Amino acid sequence: MKGLMLAGGSGTRLRPITHTSAKQLVPVANKPVLFYGLEALAAAGIRELGMIVGDTHAEIEDAVGDGSRFGLEVTYLRQRAPLGLAHAVLIARDYLGDDDFVMYLGDNFIVGGIDDIVARFARDRPSAQIMLTRVNDPRQFGVAQLDDTGRVVGLEEKPQHPKSDLALVGVFLFTPEIHEAVADLKPSARGELEISDAIQWLIEEGRRVESLTISGYWKDTGNVTDMLEVNRLVLESLESRVDGRVDGDSELIGRVVVERGAVVERSRVVGPAIIGTGSRVSGSYVGPFTSISPDCAVVASEIEYSIMLPRASITGVSRVEASLIGHEVQVTPAPDTPRAHRLVLGDHSQVQLSS
Repeated sequence: MKGLMLAGGSGTRLRPITHTSAKQLVPVANKPVLFYGLEALAAAGIRELGMIVGDTHAEIEDAVGDGSRFGLEVTYLRQRAPLGLAHAVLIARDYLGDDDFVMYLGDNFIVGGIDDIVARFARDRPSAQIMLTRVNDPRQFGVAQLDDTGRVVGLEEKPQHPKSDLALVGVFLFTPEIHEAVADLKPSARGELEISDAIQWLIEEGRRVESLTISGYWKDTGNVTDMLEVNRLVLESLESRVDGRVDGDSELIGRVVVERGAVVERSRVVGPAIIGTGSRVSGSYVGPFTSISPDCAVVASEIEYSIMLPRASITGVSRVEASLIGHEVQVTPAPDTPRAHRLVLGDHSQVQLSS
């Protein structure tokens, strides 16, 4: 069985971060989301992987390489534009050949891996096996409708009036029959070839489509809120480790990782939290569920429930929380100008200012 990892999306919901970075490489607990998916595929026994890449292909290829560090043999497949999940299957046709395959969306995060799901598919070999989870607002997802016996009878992509609260999780398993379905598709109203339409084609043709409703944790890390929540979840399983330098005037409370080359001085760090390689925390407070990436600086500041990307700095700021701070960002106090704020913000930024 082969794998197909989708890492070509533009990440519009994570702008302005994704104006300069691939969304799949935004880290949680100081490791890119994409890497968790690659590790899950390898743990499930996948060895050959096709990686669908788009405009950020150079960054993805630099981070993943040939895949050997994950136990994978990666082949890169260019997608000229994000034209839908089924379009990714279409352009991977020659690579996939007549093999069964698992398709994994590179910005999805599933606790517990996919070992059992892949094993079940290999044993039963339905035409397609989908994963479902209950969500509060199914209008944002592909939605499945089941009959009284639990059989999949219909799929809709981001419907305005959902027929259930069962959303498609970003992991799909297919036999080569899916290629017949994809070849018969027409673009949707969104101008994309929808994988939900391809699975619906299988259903209407009488092919066997099975579903598995997962009760564990799943997130599509497509926005800041979900990124922070996944970061929180991963940090919950953190084990304390101090490989860097912590001076005698500092206090580490709970599960804290200080990576090699990091320095904590005259500071208080309350875990779970991670301080990345080469970072410096000085005269500051770092609160729970905070990931500080390599080569960052937190000086005379407070930060909690946040992610700092590499080479960012916070200096002299009283409180930062629930924030995603991009590469090389500098956060400093505003000058004492009455009733004035000076801002330099990227497109689609969201800013909250105290009155």
